[in-house]
Amino acid sequence: MNVEIRDGIAYIGGGLSDWNAVVNLGHSLCAEPGVNNAAIERPDLAERDLSAYLAMDDIDETDVVVIGGGISGCGIARELRKRECGVLLLEKNSDVAEGTTKSNNGMIHSGYDSKHGSLKARLNVEGNALYDELASDLGFRFNQTGSFVCAYGAEDEATIAGFLENAKKNSVPGVEVLDGNRSREIEPAMAKDIAFTLWTPSAGYVEPYEVALALMENAIQNGARLRLNCEVKGFAFSEGGESISKVLTTHGAICCKHVVNAAGLYADDMAFLARDGFFSIHPRGGVLVIFDKRKPSLLKTYLGVTPKNFTKGGGPMMTPQGTMLWGPSADERADKENLSVDEEGLRFVIEKGVRLLDGMDSGDVITYFAGNRASTFNEDFVICNSKRIDNLTHVAGIQSPGVASSPAIARMASALVMERKGYGPNERFNPVRRHKPPFRELDARETGGENVICRCETVTEREIVEAIGGVIPARTVDAVKRRTRAGMGRCQGGFCGSRVIRILARELKIDPTEVTVKGPGTNLLISRTRG
Repeated sequence: MNVEIRDGIAYIGGGLSDWNAVVNLGHSLCAEPGVNNAAIERPDLAERDLSAYLAMDDIDETDVVVIGGGISGCGIARELRKRECGVLLLEKNSDVAEGTTKSNNGMIHSGYDSKHGSLKARLNVEGNALYDELASDLGFRFNQTGSFVCAYGAEDEATIAGFLENAKKNSVPGVEVLDGNRSREIEPAMAKDIAFTLWTPSAGYVEPYEVALALMENAIQNGARLRLNCEVKGFAFSEGGESISKVLTTHGAICCKHVVNAAGLYADDMAFLARDGFFSIHPRGGVLVIFDKRKPSLLKTYLGVTPKNFTKGGGPMMTPQGTMLWGPSADERADKENLSVDEEGLRFVIEKGVRLLDGMDSGDVITYFAGNRASTFNEDFVICNSKRIDNLTHVAGIQSPGVASSPAIARMASALVMERKGYGPNERFNPVRRHKPPFRELDARETGGENVICRCETVTEREIVEAIGGVIPARTVDAVKRRTRAGMGRCQGGFCGSRVIRILARELKIDPTEVTVKGPGTNLLISRTRG
């Protein structure tokens, strides 16, 4: 490997066979005076042949293109529609929230541990404070239960004291250190050997994919547009090369005046393709474990341990839907598409949860999965206007506390676009999303005559049909699952899966063999055995 430092960025090139060595080098370089971030050189992107995409027809034009349909991109699209500008969001997958957004525990962190003075620290606290109003306007669930960082003895005293001091510097409201007995008065399920805790009452949790969907639906209701299965392959530039003139996609070229790069794990790819590669994403995997919803509810809050190694540590919590979730773990992964669950990660999550929480064991697990965080080498968000391209804004490195920070991230990104473009306010913007409560939450007098498809989560046929024909139509099994929870219960779709396939086929007017899990190439059925 070789390193060259230019304009405060350490560029890493040469042989990169040992991924952990690369990650360690990137972290070390960012600790050096005058180095703001580190980036792995990408000659493969710089030399990509775009002639086939440049030859494609122009298919659309808009004021602002947002690349990426995660919680950040969806929030930015909505925020931009508060201005009089056209907004088009591009997502390469078959639905919004298909990437990191759907694969995390949904914590709305308080901001106690983010480095004081960092973007993470500021936007975490700002974003947390916006969630009450946002949840009310958009109709998603936000449970502000508070959280504990648990300590077992004298060896943790200095760490907890440091977090308390940092929390106060970051203006985290209500934070304090409690002894074990007082902690268990708030959270009776807490293990008896926990000696003291850091209590942060402003913390809570959401279903992240529910938030992203709500944000994008409201953005669309206010005039934003969405293209799914539309992958960005590169950019065309103005004659002088100082600005992007077109976004080149698998559908064709899109003319625009400004681009927001919110591409999650692939935000560094977009930056290099836009001739502005000054950061790299190193995926940090995490395993999460889901428990049977029928297990009696033990938790009211979130339990974690003192964070180490660039992660808050993960621990037991209850999702807004009343399902217990443990995790995530943390491990560096070279492959952004590696979503495997290994024995070590699974054991780490289970053992940590069992130690923190009395009365639980692994026999109640119904499923587990993994996701990847979009980490940068300086371990902070990258939210800025490009210094090289005059109509490009980067929103990258949005790892934890990204969900908590997302409302503030959207505001900051929109303000950066306005610095360059200055669109006036949209007086017709309506922040309230039109949304119906799910069947399982209705009064018994309102539930007659419904055909229940998913018994575990009490999801009706009507709800599935409405999701398929919704503001953002659910056209895959996973999209139906995220909107309705059909298939998220104990049997994991064993009972309702075939019924969901039949409903999708009927409503989309396709053969059941054409129904997919999450888009092209993920068909569930190969062929018919009978006519």
